Amino acid sequence: MPRRRQSHEPGHRRKFLVVIDDTPECDRAVYYAARRAARTHGGVVMLSVLELADVQSQWLGVADLMRAEATDKAQAQLDHFAARARLLSGLEPEQVIVEGKVAEEILKVIEADEDIAILALAAGAGSEGPGPLVGMLAAGMGAGSWAHLPIPITIVPGALEDAELDALA
Repeated sequence: MPRRRQSHEPGHRRKFLVVIDDTPECDRAVYYAARRAARTHGGVVMLSVLELADVQSQWLGVADLMRAEATDKAQAQLDHFAARARLLSGLEPEQVIVEGKVAEEILKVIEADEDIAILALAAGAGSEGPGPLVGMLAAGMGAGSWAHLPIPITIVPGALEDAELDALA
């Protein structure tokens, strides 16, 4: 059974969870979450998931090198988006790097932090489709059903400009 959300209890604050990846729409989710968190006196948690399925089939030294390179890339992305969130909101976002499958790790992070109250995703604006995370949502979450997620999901249209997101956040 999922833990009860504590974001409105004394000593807690509502946090927005954003999954950081290299898609163009990631910036829209970060922008929305940072602005919304600032306006509601909340926080932002940025999650980067290392999907390293090929690592297990590699020699130990190669696997360690692959893991280190992926971690460095993830940390650079987190640092970039954390700086953007600080600029937008004045808040210091939490940064989390985990290894595993995205859907499973999202659930684990939400379960581990009872202050996370909203998962903010952004839909892709291009003709390629809604993007990997929103596509996963539409197809049904690999690790289980999104219907059993203990928090709401906000899907930010990827084509919205900063001013439009400011009006909504």
